[in-house]
Parts: sequence; structure tokens; C-alpha cells
Amino acid sequence: MKVVVLTIFPELMQAFWENGIMRRAIESGAVAAQAVNIRDFAQGRHKVTDDRPYGGGCGMVMKPEPLAAALRDVKQQTPGALTLLMSPQGRCFDQAMAREMAAHEALVIVCGRYEGVDERFSEQFVDGEVSIGDFVLTGGEVAAMVVMDAVVRLLPGVLGNEDSAEQDSFGHQRLDHAHYTRPPEFEGRPVPEVLLSGHHERISEWRRADALLRTFARRPDLLHGATLSKEEIALLGAWHRELESIIRSQGGSGPDSPPGGGQER
Repeated sequence: MKVVVLTIFPELMQAFWENGIMRRAIESGAVAAQAVNIRDFAQGRHKVTDDRPYGGGCGMVMKPEPLAAALRDVKQQTPGALTLLMSPQGRCFDQAMAREMAAHEALVIVCGRYEGVDERFSEQFVDGEVSIGDFVLTGGEVAAMVVMDAVVRLLPGVLGNEDSAEQDSFGHQRLDHAHYTRPPEFEGRPVPEVLLSGHHERISEWRRADALLRTFARRPDLLHGATLSKEEIALLGAWHRELESIIRSQGGSGPDSPPGGGQER
């Protein structure tokens, strides 16, 4: 995969690309990464890439001409690339979107700054806008790194273990199970005994159940659109019955109990 980042701060990308998974992906040839300085395509002695907004208001807006010139130059080298603009107004990035992006041979990621980019550029040159959450950053570079990290680790051979990406959180609309390593006891808290048993089938069952429980407790919204196995449905049913038993033991009678948990008189 080829990844090209359009930015006015290309140096921000270098440290990211020179470490960890990104470095391994680039050295292995799975990824070719390039940062393009938008200022190189700006006109005039000062290479200005922003200007005051029409209609007044605070802040500056990135000019369309340098952005368009930079993107056209990149597209001549990678004509089929998917062009994305990092923007708080975009589609919220998630694991499903990461998989969609990983299926493309090339990505061009445009990093905005200031109050944003001229709307005429985003309307004419961008395939989609992407947000990493409902908050505002000073620029799109950090958000671009988040997207690249999530996408690149899905490429074949990047993680070394082909199963790693599939077993991650959100891989099947589940959070990941809990992880433990040495020592077997830390400050009085032992590792679950089943993980020390060497019994692979029991360990696998424990991990599936733990992943389901963590998802139900922390992100139940993920389960509404998930396809549950018979074993998972049985587990949820057992937990439901146990919860009802606990509620009854407190003097209630389930979800239709009167306020306060007491019995009707």
C-alpha cells in the first residue's frame, strides 16, 4: 500500500514512520509512505497556504489553490488513490472503516489546519472526510497517524501473526479478552487459574466468555448488531438468570418490580 500525507508540517510524520509497526511495515515493503509539503505548491515568496475567511470571523482558512496543486501532483503518480480529508465533520473512524481503507492500494490523507480548508477544495477533490472523534485538534496530522496505524496493521504480513488483527478489540464486534503475563501473582492478585492450566480448549472458552462479558459490561451497543454464537447466547441467558436471582434476593421481582425494590402490598 502507498500512503501519501499532504501537510504543512511533513516533519511530524518522520518520527511516526521511523518507529514501531510503521517502521517494520515500511522496511518490509508492505507500505510506501510519503509526506508532501503543501507549501511547496503555494505561490509567492512567502508560500502562503492560508487566508482570512470570507464573511469575517476568527481564525484562518487553508487556501484551495496550494491544496489542489499538491493533490493533482500526487494523483499523477497514484491516479487510483482514495483521497481523505481529516476533519471533525467527517464520518467517525472505526474498525470497519479501517478495513475498507486497507482494501485500497493507495491512500492520500489531507491534513487540514486552522479553521479548516476551503469548502471548494473538499467538494471537488476529496472522496471522503474522516473524523477520529467528537473533539477538535489543532491539525489533522495526529488524526492521520491514528488512521494509518489502524489501517497498516491490517495489511498482510505487517503484524507477523496473521491472527493478531482478527483477535483485536472490535474484530468481531467484541472487545478483546483480558490479557495476563508473568509474574503469576502481582500485589496479591493472581492470574486466572485456567490460563495456567495448559488446557487450550478451556483457555479458548474462558477467553470467549471474558470477551463477551467485557463487551456486555463496557460496550453493550456493540452486541446489538453482532451475530452471536449458540454458546454466547447460552452464556447471556445464564447471566440473565443469575441477575434475576440476585434481584429477587434483594426483595425485588425483576425488571417490573415497583420503585424501591420492595414487594407490592
